[in-house]
Amino acid sequence: MLAAIAVALVTLAPALVGSGPLLDSSDCTVDTPDGRVGLTHEQAQQATTAVALQSRGIDTPAPTDLADGVLEALASGPADDAGPVLSCRGSVDEGLRVEELTPSGLTPRADGVRTAMAEVFGEQSLGGFEPGGVGSGHGGESTHYDGRAIDVFFRPVTEENRRQGWVLSHWLVAHAADLDIQYVIFDDQFWSARLARGGWHPYDAPAPANEILRHLDHVHVDVLAGRS
Repeated sequence: MLAAIAVALVTLAPALVGSGPLLDSSDCTVDTPDGRVGLTHEQAQQATTAVALQSRGIDTPAPTDLADGVLEALASGPADDAGPVLSCRGSVDEGLRVEELTPSGLTPRADGVRTAMAEVFGEQSLGGFEPGGVGSGHGGESTHYDGRAIDVFFRPVTEENRRQGWVLSHWLVAHAADLDIQYVIFDDQFWSARLARGGWHPYDAPAPANEILRHLDHVHVDVLAGRS
């Protein structure tokens, strides 16, 4: 997994230092039928949380300072197919320290992501970790082995489940800076905190490139490792 992302980052490097930004000057953007709308991080967090709660049938007041179409775009995604409509600029806290596993098999930062997701999304189908840690079942350099990654499953692979996966993916990206998230991977796309200009990018899955390796049936989220 990390190797595939590393190749993508190298490929993207010329564009990232060029004059054409992947995002405008806003912290985050949402693509609506009427065009791209800029948001602050706070607006993106409020909007993605409202959409997530509403998707569970929880009556939630919608943020009032958003442009028309933002919440609908976040809830429904593109009209023609499921896909990303929100991205935020990436940032990395270089002052983080390496963490040991908690009893859950996750580091405290990763466990914080799990707790934050549960508060908004309720019960989820989770995998990629276990008490004591995991030592197999993932790629050679997988962040799962460090207890830094969680998989959230949306099975079977249907358009509706993919749209629900994007609701979660958008929420994770909007909260990435607060939760020290490094990568979000879903539906042949990845977002990286290490790409300052943000954007979703094609994820080149390793062979045999099935539904699991392409992350069609689950959202992968991992957190920054920190320094020793």
